[in-house]
Amino acid sequence: MDQKEKFFAHIEKGYAMKGDYITMGAGMVDGETVKEAFIKVPLKTLNRHGLIAGATGTGKTKTLQVIAENLSDKGIPVLLMDLKGDLSGIAQPSPGHPKIDERHAAIGLPFDPKGFPVEILSLSEQDGVRLRATVSEFGPVLLSRILDLTVTQEGIVAVVFKYCDDHKLPLLDLNDFKKVLQYATGEGKKEFQAEYGRISTSSTGTILRKIIELEQQGADLFFGEKSFEVDDLTRIDENGRGYINIIRLTDIQDKPKLFSTFMLSLLAEIYGTFPEQGDSDRPELILFIDEAHLIFENASKALLDQIESIVKLIRSKGIGLYFVTQNPTDVPDDVLAQLGLKVQHALRAFTAKDRKAIKLTAQNYPDSEFYKTEEILTSLGIGEALISALDEKGRPTPLAATMLRAPMSRMDVLTEKELREAIAQSKLIKKYNEEIDRESAYEILNEKIAKAEAAQEKERETKRKATSTRTSGRRSTRMNPVVKVLTSATFIRGVLGVLKKVIR
Repeated sequence: MDQKEKFFAHIEKGYAMKGDYITMGAGMVDGETVKEAFIKVPLKTLNRHGLIAGATGTGKTKTLQVIAENLSDKGIPVLLMDLKGDLSGIAQPSPGHPKIDERHAAIGLPFDPKGFPVEILSLSEQDGVRLRATVSEFGPVLLSRILDLTVTQEGIVAVVFKYCDDHKLPLLDLNDFKKVLQYATGEGKKEFQAEYGRISTSSTGTILRKIIELEQQGADLFFGEKSFEVDDLTRIDENGRGYINIIRLTDIQDKPKLFSTFMLSLLAEIYGTFPEQGDSDRPELILFIDEAHLIFENASKALLDQIESIVKLIRSKGIGLYFVTQNPTDVPDDVLAQLGLKVQHALRAFTAKDRKAIKLTAQNYPDSEFYKTEEILTSLGIGEALISALDEKGRPTPLAATMLRAPMSRMDVLTEKELREAIAQSKLIKKYNEEIDRESAYEILNEKIAKAEAAQEKERETKRKATSTRTSGRRSTRMNPVVKVLTSATFIRGVLGVLKKVIR
């Protein structure tokens, strides 16, 4: 048995699947593709999360596209974070290319070009279905994590939420929250102190400054109504294919705090909404987080702890999270330890730091008799990757250098006309793109303050009038000439003299 035959038998045994799966491509040994040595990932373990990593230009985005397409074909909805703006072409079929035909002939898979059902979503003012959440839904704990508050400041945020619950004040947007904070140390200081204790002005000032910082990154567009219902991410089209939901994020690459805010809110909402799935044969929803370093590199310790907790827990709801980044070291170790599928494209060794990173990356993969992992990591071509997955029993599959299949959809962005047409066909636009500005804490407290000020002004005016009347009465009596004569000492003595004469 030669090396190729031995490798084929190795792959056939290690990737034998009884249940449903997606095919990533064919294994490679000694730099050559072994036809029909298919590398498969079972649907059953896709909720165990994953990583797609590699240097710029090695094919990470196309790998993401391939997995998303195959999931959609299996009736599994997908959510894609499109930070580079190059994923919308998934709505249109691939035009084909001789190199694609050559690749698929080597793999032993037919090439079937087609487009997929998409929903274009937006976190900002870009066209698409608007994603929003209210401050109340976000909750005091997550809001404090995002703002990176101290324990004392977290307590104040909790008190603000409690006050709004007790007094039925809707917290919808950041203006509502800021208004309650200002009220707590201003006009409502006595009320707050009587009910909840003293609130420090310096602490509320710090919280307000951090909210303003968040607003400057565009968070005021995210907080508000109508809140997006995460169940709408799990739609299936009339042909039984899962929708591929694409969030356009090209304008927030320089706003990591907003991206983290959105991601944490979304994951928390999904975790709180979706039912426990148990040991299911397929996931409910798969999320791909492109440029994952944006979440982690500027995150506080408290925020990282929150993200890690959700990553650990959310898979029980049938949700898979896939992080797409240049280097696995961009993702915290505690998160990496939770990942079942790893697709590692080529890494570049330009510096001593790069070589160290490659060595660390190689240690994250199982040993293989067919590869020297450190060496192959730097020699993989475009559209090739090392793959390690979990089989149906949760065991790591054999490490396989893989020639990846090509995307069935277009590897390019939609034109402006195509994008408008895709958005126009959306059934969610009417549901979410009407801005609602109902009465909330901001308006209610402003009205309360205005009424209190009006009452105080009325009371002051009443006192002024009473004082003025008394003063005026005294002044007019003193100044009247008749009164002056009648009350003069001379007049009084004269009258008394006359009376005395009459009495005699």
